Amino acid sequence: ESGAEYFVEAYTTPPQLLLCGGGHVSKAIAPLAKTLGFRVFVTDDREEFANKERFPEADRVVRVDFRDPFADIPIHSSSYIVLVTRGHKYDFECLRHLLKTEVEPPYVGMIGSRRRIRAAFSQLQGEGMPKGRLSRIRAPVGLDIGAETPIEIAVAVAAEIILQWGGGTGAPLAEQERILERFFKGNEF
Repeated sequence: ESGAEYFVEAYTTPPQLLLCGGGHVSKAIAPLAKTLGFRVFVTDDREEFANKERFPEADRVVRVDFRDPFADIPIHSSSYIVLVTRGHKYDFECLRHLLKTEVEPPYVGMIGSRRRIRAAFSQLQGEGMPKGRLSRIRAPVGLDIGAETPIEIAVAVAAEIILQWGGGTGAPLAEQERILERFFKGNEF
């Protein structure tokens, strides 16, 4: 019919944020991720950290064995993954399993010191992992905003995920726009 208008509304599954580790950093990231529209999954190998009482905002909380951390958690092309377990050994095992999957998540971030991350990457390269695949791992995780507390780290991680997702530059907008320099020459106030 001529002149008719049609409105189409697309429904997609929200992206999944998988927090490997149920410690303080995940506890801070989970509610923030939920607010950002993620389906939040949390895994830990300890019952006292992998429960719905600790993570009420999580869509799913799973107690896992970090030797096979994704046995009960499918990884998709819309899975954003943050490795913040209680120890470097477990972060490394999770990363090793992720890198062996055929699906390459859009974001994998791993907490850790420069020394530990270098050691992990060195070992994975020695096992034949291509440098290109390793170069896409965000380690250490998060943007450099001077974060120290769990909530500050959560903000740094969320900001990095948004940056990767939205394609921004990460530069402060004030520095990018330089309003004073561009629009006010001399003493025009």
